[in-house]
Amino acid sequence: MSLAHTAAEYMLSDALLPDRRGPRLKGLRLELPLDRMVKFIAVGFPLLLMSLAFAQEFSSGSPISCFCPSNFSIRQAAYVDSSCWDSLVHHGQDESGQHKTKSLWPHKALPYSLLALAVAMYLPVLLWQYAAVPALSSDLLFIISELDKSYNRAIRLVQHMLKIRQEGSDPHAFWDELEKARKERYFEFPLLERYLACKQRSHSLVAAYLLRNSLLLFFTSATYLYLGHFHLDVFFQEEFSCSIKTGLLHEETHIPDLITCRLTSLSVFQIVSLSTVAIYTLLVPVVIYNLMRLCRWDKRLLSIYEMLPAFDLLSRKMLGCPINDLNVILLFLRANISELISFSWLSVLCALKDTTTQKHNIDTVVDFMTLLAGLEPSKPKHLTHGMCDENP
Repeated sequence: MSLAHTAAEYMLSDALLPDRRGPRLKGLRLELPLDRMVKFIAVGFPLLLMSLAFAQEFSSGSPISCFCPSNFSIRQAAYVDSSCWDSLVHHGQDESGQHKTKSLWPHKALPYSLLALAVAMYLPVLLWQYAAVPALSSDLLFIISELDKSYNRAIRLVQHMLKIRQEGSDPHAFWDELEKARKERYFEFPLLERYLACKQRSHSLVAAYLLRNSLLLFFTSATYLYLGHFHLDVFFQEEFSCSIKTGLLHEETHIPDLITCRLTSLSVFQIVSLSTVAIYTLLVPVVIYNLMRLCRWDKRLLSIYEMLPAFDLLSRKMLGCPINDLNVILLFLRANISELISFSWLSVLCALKDTTTQKHNIDTVVDFMTLLAGLEPSKPKHLTHGMCDENP
């Protein structure tokens, strides 16, 4: 008996989690993996295109090439290129023969519009960082700490039960006291469960998360409108007619009215426009999926922690509408599963619980560890029959 008692003590001591004090949980993830991916692509991709646009402009010189008259000198030709790029206005005629002009400014504004797009896509990230991250961080620290502490309390409770059983001389008194404690719910620590139940009535985190993803969809839609309205109008126009007869040159007769210019950077403009549409089109389903995850509970995580005493949100059917702060916290608990040391232990115990032949006697980790320590999870039958024989 002494050897079995010692082995049970060693087994329970190994099952205890280490106490994490001081600077802990430094690697706490305050962004979901898909949100992080969306952030890097939505912000980083336009910055990459902007750098490529500036690099192309600096490497190839002037983004336009004008066909000047043969009597123009090199300096005059350079002036024409500079003047036409500054104005970037196409002079032509409509179907009725009336003079009309069309601005080609999207070519000139391309790098700056990409910068504005990157800043706009970063605004939802800033909103999340300042509106939700402080509260979410404190919630996760408390919940992760309490989940691991609840597991340790359950193991220490089994150690105490084993010690009392070994030191006690009357097994009837031990089992009577144990059943009384279970009926009066002594083994339950409801602080965490009540805290999580309160989070179902809170909506600050879920509002910030919905607003973050809604803003991403809004800015994406605005990007589509900008590209469709401004870029599509000049998307295929490679040449335009430029007029330099302004100011002091207005009365010069040897200068032609219109000079034909060619946009040498049109291919870059087209590639940037098409790639922007393609990338943000691929991001839209990811953002919608992030929003749809708020419409269902992560019941697998909850079912594993149902083995803790007083953590029966599922069995009591306490879960209502999933659009609340508790569901957001569960999503981040899943993302920070590496910080939950008790999760791996409870996952193993759940797997063993499903294969045991006494499923009806095992509800919590206390019951299972009691069984592993060599104690019955409920009063043995021979003691029950003995009590019945003594009291006919």
